[in-house]
Amino acid sequence: MYYTDKSFFARYHLFMEQDNRVDEFIANPKRALFVLAVPILVSMAVETAYSIADTAFVGRLGAEAIAALSFASPLFFILIAINSGISTGMSSMVARYLGAKDKDSAENSALHAIVISILTALFIFILSFFITRPLLNLFGATGNVQDLAFGFLQIIFVGTLFMFPAFTIDSIFSSEGNTLLSMKIQIFSLITNIILDPILIYGFHLEVRGAALATFVATFLALGVSIYYLRKKSYIKLDLEYFKFSWDIIKENFFIGVPSAFMIMLISIYVVFLNRFMAHFGTDYVASFGLVSRLESVSILPPLGFSVALLALAGMFYGAKRYDLLKNITWYAIGISTSFSVLIGVIFYIWPEIFLRIFTYNQDLLSLGGRYLRLDVITFPLMAIVLTATRALQGMGTGVPGFVANLVRIFGVAVPLAYIFVFILHYNYLSIAWAMILGGIAASFISILWLQIRLKRIK
Repeated sequence: MYYTDKSFFARYHLFMEQDNRVDEFIANPKRALFVLAVPILVSMAVETAYSIADTAFVGRLGAEAIAALSFASPLFFILIAINSGISTGMSSMVARYLGAKDKDSAENSALHAIVISILTALFIFILSFFITRPLLNLFGATGNVQDLAFGFLQIIFVGTLFMFPAFTIDSIFSSEGNTLLSMKIQIFSLITNIILDPILIYGFHLEVRGAALATFVATFLALGVSIYYLRKKSYIKLDLEYFKFSWDIIKENFFIGVPSAFMIMLISIYVVFLNRFMAHFGTDYVASFGLVSRLESVSILPPLGFSVALLALAGMFYGAKRYDLLKNITWYAIGISTSFSVLIGVIFYIWPEIFLRIFTYNQDLLSLGGRYLRLDVITFPLMAIVLTATRALQGMGTGVPGFVANLVRIFGVAVPLAYIFVFILHYNYLSIAWAMILGGIAASFISILWLQIRLKRIK
């Protein structure tokens, strides 16, 4: 197959020579899906490897350090959610404008997203001085665990000033079909982070704060590289001289992006609730859940890679009015991403403790995490369906379904059931996994149904 051939990247460069790649993507949509997805998967694999390494470095500091990251992660994911909202709205518009051969509007949409990202980052940085401690109290973090989480987040919030524009520029590369360039920048950032982690955590004895500082430095350098490539390599050129303020662009960005942001925020809030439920059983349970969540990030790699590629293709095919290709590639991507998730789930089910041992040698954490992971793998294909289906809808300019599906999953099913299981029926911690499974079933049903209705209405 072409996408496993040794000459893949040579073929990739040849494939991307066109100024506007829409015609090439239309000529061979399945090939385009893999050509766009493979660099994304590579960069995400490196990112996941970093996340695993980062947790492994922090994990050697003890259960309190792992729990601190578990409590800090919801706030970190809220930042990612806001970033994702801005970039998803922009990516959908840029892809559709490129599909319609309207480069000027694509560039103006990208410029609006850059401005919005910078202003949003500045607002969040100022707000963080007032909300960080109260939110950690709300999440259930106490004592030394809260202090460690607070020190980590202080540095991360400063880094938003660089993280937000860097994330938006990276999404510009992906939305124009230049995912290889995006991959290079992300790998550079992640390798920098991996190198700095042990130096700052152990060498300078900064511990949890060292992990945050490594992320800060890597993000700052990635922004500089992104700006360079944006000026030299990008098909989309951003020049403020040609910026034309448009309320319509802002409204459409928010119409698509805000539901996407809220969708990821819901997941962050979800983690907060799960941490609270796990805290009912003790710190070791919170720590073991944090370790399983790190492995869960591996299962989501294929759906993330194919869904980002699908968003770009769906937007381009929609803009070009090639609805036949849009339908075919959407169902094909759902099948591919779900199959990969099932395969990863089977591997984790067979050897759970082998993978958890990457993070810790604590036998109690390994035992607790292993039993939980064997149930958690059932959610992997369910989340693949939700993610891929809702990304296709976002590419078509519809951002609400992903938010609704996750709202039902979290607050309609999973959180209420988990509360009942733990505090009313007094079941053990594994009942939380069953609540997550039932929530995933509900969300996947809603996503597929919404997608079918939307595709049938396209004429």
